[in-house]
Amino acid sequence: MIIKSAEYTDFRNIESARLDFSPTSTILFGKNAQGKTNMLEGIYLFAQGKSMRAVHDEEMVRFGSDYALVRIVYESGGSENTLIMQIGNFGGGKRKQISKNGVKLERLSELIGSFRAVLFCPEHLFIVKGSPSERRAFVDVAISQLKPLYMRTLQRYNKVLFGRNAELKRAREGGDRRLLLEAWSEQLAELAAKITVERCEYIDSLALASGEIYSDMTGGAETLGLSYRGCSRLGGEYRDEARIRKIYSSLLTENTEREIILGSTQYGTHKDDIEITLDGREAKSFASQGQERGIVLSMKLAEGECSRRRTGEYPVFLFDDVLSELDPQRRSFVASGLGERQVIITACDLSASRRIPNGRKYYIKDGSAKESCAR
Repeated sequence: MIIKSAEYTDFRNIESARLDFSPTSTILFGKNAQGKTNMLEGIYLFAQGKSMRAVHDEEMVRFGSDYALVRIVYESGGSENTLIMQIGNFGGGKRKQISKNGVKLERLSELIGSFRAVLFCPEHLFIVKGSPSERRAFVDVAISQLKPLYMRTLQRYNKVLFGRNAELKRAREGGDRRLLLEAWSEQLAELAAKITVERCEYIDSLALASGEIYSDMTGGAETLGLSYRGCSRLGGEYRDEARIRKIYSSLLTENTEREIILGSTQYGTHKDDIEITLDGREAKSFASQGQERGIVLSMKLAEGECSRRRTGEYPVFLFDDVLSELDPQRRSFVASGLGERQVIITACDLSASRRIPNGRKYYIKDGSAKESCAR
């Protein structure tokens, strides 16, 4: 998969800009707060369906404008495609409209999987030592790009979880809600089982790919491990969907009274985690800062490798100001290992990206882009 161009109109601080990308590497450089990350955000919108930063879509519309527009042209499977997204106040109200090759997409799920990208930004450096929700989000986003139906399952799970929690709160206030809670519990158990199986399958693939990459990065000096950690009652076996559903159904039924007192659901995939180890030791407790960065870099490159193994082509890699966070050894590893991957990199200056294979370079200032011959 190769992105060929991106055009922006009234997006963030960008009044109007166009970028034409090299099939190998494109570097966007300039001072902070000039629009480099905004340009990556506009591209990643088409991979995730939403901003990686904005809580509300309106935040992406340039101040004083009614709507923003982003258009990308990309090649996949030998064919060229165009995706357009309009965000803001148009056509009679606040909305988001997406089209592919001139055809309007009615649902977000119709977009997900069309354009695939791996984003690596400074916030991702906290995946190792951050909260379980950050690790779950990393895995969920990656799976959704490969299996759009998985995103629908997640959305249904979150709706059912919200509904069950609301019912638990009502039960705490008084009244017999057992029949309603049983119905919510059965739905949640069914969806939790589907999500668990998908996550476990993906983690198995990611663990293999990231382990190989990390071993190459460290010259075989350290061993990286990833494993899924769900409810203890599952016993570490996460592949039998019927069994998992039965266990969750029992847990949710047996512990209803306790959950009513707490006012929230205590069992489900919203409680799960991904365990990361180095040489068998828990990375979040023992990894150094350099090891932490190496682990996340390996996981992100492995995300792309898993995508290639499933689809037959690499996704687009978006590196947002992370090379400066890596030591020279890891920067050199990234540069030498890009191979057939397409990467778009942002940087405050070109020094951190000098070993990246020659491609295109743009100087970004005040939301405008000027192609540069700088070295």
